Amino acid sequence: MTGQAILVIDDDPYNRKLTRDVLSHAGHAILEASNAEDGLALAQAERPRLVLMDVQLPGMSGVEALSRLRADPATADIPVVAVTAFAMKEDRDRFLAAGFDAYLGKPLDVRELSGQLTAVVAAAEAGRRA
Repeated sequence: MTGQAILVIDDDPYNRKLTRDVLSHAGHAILEASNAEDGLALAQAERPRLVLMDVQLPGMSGVEALSRLRADPATADIPVVAVTAFAMKEDRDRFLAAGFDAYLGKPLDVRELSGQLTAVVAAAEAGRRA
C-alpha cells in the first residue's frame, strides 16, 4: 500500500511552493524534491500515493525518472502526473504514451488542482483493483 503524501518533484522553488500551498490547504501531506534523483529516493523510501513530476528537470529528465519508477516493483504502481509547460496536444500524447498517468500543463490551475489529482488517484486505484 502506498502512503498518503503527494510527492512534488520540480526544480523551480516557486512552483513547488505554489503546489505545496494549494495541496496543503486541501489537506494533503506533501513531500518535495528539486531533482529527479532526490525524488526517486523519496518515492522509494516514502511510497507516496501520487507523484507530480516536472518533465524538464536538471540532470535526469522527468521521463527518465518515470521509467526508473516503473522499473522498480516497489514504486511501479504509484500514479505519476507529468507537469510541464509543453502545452501542445502532441506533447500531451507523447507524455501519456511514455507512461504518465495524467498530464497537467503549466501554469497549474490552482482552483482545479486538488480535484484533478483526486481523480488521478481514484482512476489508478480502480485500475489496480480491476
